[in-house]
Amino acid sequence: MKFAIIKERKNPPDRRVVFTPEQLSRLGLAFAKAEFIVESSPIRIFPDSQYQSHAIEVKDDVSDADVMIGVKEVPVEALIPNKKYFFFSHTIKKQPYNSQLLKAVLDKKIELYDHETIVKKSGSRLIGFGRYAGIVGAYNGFRALGMRDGLFELPKVEDLPDYAALKAALKLIRSKLPAIHIVMTGNGKVAGGIREVLEKLEIKELKPKEYLQLGHFQNKQTTFTVLDVHHYYTRKDGYRPTKTECYNNPELLVSDFSKYAKITDMLITGHFYGNEAPYLFTREDAKQSDFKISLVADVSCDIDGPIASTIRPSTIADPVYGYDAQGEKEVPFKTPGSITVMAVDNLPCELPKDASEGFGEMFEKHVIPAFFNGDKNGVLERAQMTTSDGKLTERFTYLHDYVYGEQTSF
Repeated sequence: MKFAIIKERKNPPDRRVVFTPEQLSRLGLAFAKAEFIVESSPIRIFPDSQYQSHAIEVKDDVSDADVMIGVKEVPVEALIPNKKYFFFSHTIKKQPYNSQLLKAVLDKKIELYDHETIVKKSGSRLIGFGRYAGIVGAYNGFRALGMRDGLFELPKVEDLPDYAALKAALKLIRSKLPAIHIVMTGNGKVAGGIREVLEKLEIKELKPKEYLQLGHFQNKQTTFTVLDVHHYYTRKDGYRPTKTECYNNPELLVSDFSKYAKITDMLITGHFYGNEAPYLFTREDAKQSDFKISLVADVSCDIDGPIASTIRPSTIADPVYGYDAQGEKEVPFKTPGSITVMAVDNLPCELPKDASEGFGEMFEKHVIPAFFNGDKNGVLERAQMTTSDGKLTERFTYLHDYVYGEQTSF
C-alpha cells in the first residue's frame, strides 16, 4: 500500500505536516508492505531535501498513491477520485463553508477519514494538535497582556524556532507579571498545553474553592485555577450537576460562571463546548458592573458562542482585538474599559515543527498500524466518514441534509 504526504494548498499557507522525515523513515522500515512518498512543497516546515536525505521519494505527482495524508482541507479541484484521504475537513459540525467539499468527496467516491474522527471507543480523540493550540494560545494571551499594559515584550511565536525558544522567552517575563487572577477551562490536551505555559511562568495554582475565597481579598500575587464543566455549570433546580449530566444533559443546566467572572482578570479557554450547552458568559453578563475579566485568550474559539467577547476569529498576523461590552462591538484592543481578545483559530500553525512532530507520533502509533493489523482496534472503522461508492457511513448519516438539503448547524 502506498501512502502519500500531500502538500498543503489552503491559504493562508500552513507549514505543518503529518509526518517528519525521521518518522516516515521509521515507518518505512517497520512495515514491509508500506511505501511512503512525499509531494514536493515549497512551504512545508521540513524541506524536500530533508525527506530525500532519509531516502524518501519526493515527487510533483503523487496520484499513484492509495492513501493521501494532509493537514488542512484539500481544495475541491485538487481531490483525486477513488482515493483514501486523511485531513481536517471541518464538516462534522456542519460548518456551512465546507458543505461543498464534503459533497465533492462523495461525488468523487473518496473514502474520507477526518483527523477529528480518529477516536477511541469512548469517543475521545486519539490524535490532534490540541496540546500546541493550548501552548501557543496561552503564550499569545500573555503576549497580549504585555502589549496592552506595556509590561513586557514577547516575540511572536512564528518568529521563534521551536518550543524550547518559547519556554525561554516565558522565563524572561516571570518577574514582570502583574498580580492578577487567571481562570483556565478544560481538562483535555488543549488544557494540558495551557497548563504547561502557566507552570513555566511559575504561577501559583489554587483549587476553585480557594480561588473564590482568596479572590475577594486584595490580590498580592499572580494565581490561577482550573475549571471543568461541573465548576461553571449548575443545574436549574439548584443541585450540583455530575460531569455526565454536564456532557449529556445540557438542557438541565445554567451557567454559574459569574462568581468567577467577578474576581478574574484573565480567562484562558481550553474547554470543549457541547451542543446546546449554556454559554459561560453572555453579552449581557459582560455588561454588568461587577464583571471583571479584561483579557480573554480564547483557544477554543467558538464564534458568537459561549464566550461572548469572541465575535470573530483573529489571525496570526493580527492576533488581538478589543471588545466593547456596552456597545457589543469591536474596538482597538487598547481601548480603556474594553475586553482584550486573542482568538486565533489556527494556533498550532505558529509552532509548525513541534506540532508536526507531536502529531506524527500519534498518527504513527494509532493509525498506520491499523492498515496492517486488520484494524483490530476499530480505529479506521470509527473514523471513516464516506465510502468508496459515494455514501456516508452509518456514524455520519446525520450529515446527509447538510450535504444535500437544508444546511442547519449541528
